Amino acid sequence: NGAICIQPCSPSFHGETSFVCKDRKWQMFTDACASLDVQSLFQHCTSCLVVAVASFAFYSLIFSNLFSSLQRISEPNFSCIIPDILSSPAIPGNIADIVELLKKISLLLSENVNRGKMQSYSRIANHILNSSIISNWAFVKDRNAGSILLDSVNLFAGKLLLRNGSESIQEHFISTKGYSIHKNTSGKSFAFSMEFNDTGNITGHVVIPEEQLLKLPKTSKAISIAFPTLGAIIETSQLDPVLVNGMVLSVSLPEELQHILLTFEKVIKLENIKAQCVGWHSTERRWDNKACTVKSDNISTVVCICKHHHRTFKSFSILMSPTMLRNAVLDYITHVGLGLSIFSLVLCLVIETVVWHHVTKTEITYMRHFCLVNIATSLLIADVLFILAAIVHNTALNYQLCVAATFFLHFFYLALFFWMFTLGLLILYGLLLVFFRITRFVFISTAFSIGYGCPLVISILTVAITEPKNGYLRSGACWLNWYETKALLAFVVPALSIIVVNVVVVVVVVVKTRRSSIGEGFKSQDLNNMIRISKNVALLTPLLGLTWGIGLATIVDSCSLAFHVTFALLNAFQGFFILLFGTLLDRKTREALRMNCLSSKR
Repeated sequence: NGAICIQPCSPSFHGETSFVCKDRKWQMFTDACASLDVQSLFQHCTSCLVVAVASFAFYSLIFSNLFSSLQRISEPNFSCIIPDILSSPAIPGNIADIVELLKKISLLLSENVNRGKMQSYSRIANHILNSSIISNWAFVKDRNAGSILLDSVNLFAGKLLLRNGSESIQEHFISTKGYSIHKNTSGKSFAFSMEFNDTGNITGHVVIPEEQLLKLPKTSKAISIAFPTLGAIIETSQLDPVLVNGMVLSVSLPEELQHILLTFEKVIKLENIKAQCVGWHSTERRWDNKACTVKSDNISTVVCICKHHHRTFKSFSILMSPTMLRNAVLDYITHVGLGLSIFSLVLCLVIETVVWHHVTKTEITYMRHFCLVNIATSLLIADVLFILAAIVHNTALNYQLCVAATFFLHFFYLALFFWMFTLGLLILYGLLLVFFRITRFVFISTAFSIGYGCPLVISILTVAITEPKNGYLRSGACWLNWYETKALLAFVVPALSIIVVNVVVVVVVVVKTRRSSIGEGFKSQDLNNMIRISKNVALLTPLLGLTWGIGLATIVDSCSLAFHVTFALLNAFQGFFILLFGTLLDRKTREALRMNCLSSKR
């Protein structure tokens, strides 16, 4: 596994193909076999331009009256290389060469980009943007090829000269439009309707608000380019399993204009999946949600407000994140569950305060209730922070507040799990180490070190390692990042490890419960076993956090609404279950409450 094998191409191609060994099978990794030659194409392209310019100069001197017609005929437009390119197969090696050619043209031959030049450039780009060859991009050697193509097109199209104040150049998979704009223009818009695949078209719309146009000191130009397939092409080389769910819209605007309004039609129209408005970060080569905010989102279209920056953010799209399910039932369960959980936890802590002296007379009961109070406190603070984190994100407050909310949310949810782990160890201590005693001071010191010390170390390390790389927060929520830095593992790994340990604790309790009933009659033994085991499992499941184990199912199948609803039901109501099974159903706690009630009546 992991071995690389490199093979030469067939005689009619140059380059090489690499394979990687996975599961004892060779799988293609990159394919650099090409029939095109970038250098010769570029030289042919430049010589074509030289001949065209020389011809124009020569004939204009002799036949000055044919000046205008010759200008149209001899416009340098790369047309002489188009037949070679369009006749070549769009295999990964040729795709890489065409991307390199377009990059060279954009850098070295982008002066006076007229309609002819832009048409030729668009035809070349269109050849490798075809929806039928998207899968070939996965084997292009340079994983940044899609991003390089986007930057090259933006650079070249940004220098397009406008005839009579406007220009429009349309191909199947790339469309360029330009307009002259000035402060008296009443809001300028670009509308695109383009073929995405054989099943139909998708639309996009760019609007420059009127208040932005008022900032222009002089007449300027605005260029917009639409790519219906480029999002899917960039996906093939990205580590993030997010889906670009619309066309990519690029804009080239004067520096004075900083905000634009974009409307995207969704390719996949699902009611329960949220959309994210994003900008392509041209230097970091990734989608960035900080560039845009969602203005409106329905089943078919998304309206985004995006900030334009000529060096960083010029291209925008929408993502469909499979981990962000939108469902009214899920929202209702979460809101009601958290509200009930917070109320239950407050009530639990009040009851524990009232009965504390009555239920902590022995060392083991003191330790149990000590753990229960800290579990309830950690979950209460975490639930409150969960609501605050949602408010911070939804009201678009500053980034630092979101980082702070995520840090404390991470810390207190970890504290919840580590206190449940401490309770699990305490149960094992009570069952297995009957004749071994620990002092109250040793227990409190150890419990605090585990319950709050471990979460603090993990939380600090997580933010210290990932935040400098802007990889602490995930896009779309104040919570730990997953796709870029895997920061979420700093919560998932400890939590699932503790759940596994606590499952072992429950198994030990079940075994001990069965053994303790030996000697009773056969019928009563079976009945008592079932009652005791069921009661112990019911009591321990919320206290030891076993319901969080369903979180594994949401990781395996993140689009399953059933898993998300089950997870929300079991964990949003965890505070209520702790009150019920940890406090109200505890015999000594009920007796202490009854005594307090009787003493208060007297």
